[in-house]
Amino acid sequence: MTRLHPVIRSVADAFRGTLIGFAEIVPGVSGGTIALLVGVYDTLIDGAGHLARGVALTIGDGIRGRGLSRAAAHFRSVRWNVVLPIGIGMLLAIVVGAAVLAPLLEEYPTGTRAVSAGLIAASLIVPARMVGGRWTLREILVGLLAAALTFALTGLPRAGEAEPTLLLVAVAAAFAICALVLPGVSGSYVLLIVGMYAPTLAAVNDRNFAYLGTFILGAIVGLGLFVSALQWLLKNRRRITLVIMTGLMLGSLRALWPWQTESGAILSPDDDLGLVLLLVIVGAGVVLGIMVAEAALMKRRMLSPEIVADPDPHDPEPAPDAPASGVSASDGSAPSDAGSIDSRE
Repeated sequence: MTRLHPVIRSVADAFRGTLIGFAEIVPGVSGGTIALLVGVYDTLIDGAGHLARGVALTIGDGIRGRGLSRAAAHFRSVRWNVVLPIGIGMLLAIVVGAAVLAPLLEEYPTGTRAVSAGLIAASLIVPARMVGGRWTLREILVGLLAAALTFALTGLPRAGEAEPTLLLVAVAAAFAICALVLPGVSGSYVLLIVGMYAPTLAAVNDRNFAYLGTFILGAIVGLGLFVSALQWLLKNRRRITLVIMTGLMLGSLRALWPWQTESGAILSPDDDLGLVLLLVIVGAGVVLGIMVAEAALMKRRMLSPEIVADPDPHDPEPAPDAPASGVSASDGSAPSDAGSIDSRE
């Protein structure tokens, strides 16, 4: 490995973060879905879990005078060399996306949803492949039930735009951040349903730091309450969790039906059917291209390997020459349970 590789990794991880950040701006597109697609979902869940517990232990143990050793163990377990570039990329994408994508969504809603639908449809390959092997009848039924749940959620009527109180901002942020880490559920769509999507975009564009600070605080609380359970599921019930994630993503396609009213009601296809189908294909092609590029870079070990979300900060480190997740050391072929190798750099 050359000296340039760590830089390439950081740049690639920052690019992954920008994709996730842009996804969070588009209602109906889940940032968790994109994180799965670009191979950093487990890493982000792992880091978020350790950060949440580290902060909680810092406060709890600090008040009790027990020292900060337990909190420090969790902070050390965060893969900062991966999480920081991703976080920077997400932040930049959200700031730029709020200024650029929001007007596009308002001016070209049908085309934007068509591209997003193609993106999500092609992304279904990722969690379905990570499940590994043939699905049982029970898993198919569970996946369809999860799809029906998301379909119903995305069919809820959207609330009108409101001037929310800071308490409502914090509560909405707590639910929206849960959607961020749950593939198939869009945090932006949650905000849209409760009428806070436009105010939140305006707060980003206007640099309303009181609103943004409250939003971040609510998001941290929501993340701390939700991510530990999800992290445990990914470690101990990984297969069925991935089945449910696949179903959630499938059901979320309802939010991306190109022809909709402003309230989200489904309409029949219009005269622009041909153009919309082309845009769906373009969206799917982008995803497939990302998957091909991801596989090529992982084979050359230019991207940070994936890990399984692990709530225990004391697990031993693997050998430094361990192969990247989803890639065998000998020929680069992907195992059936992609992303299941615990590897920390």
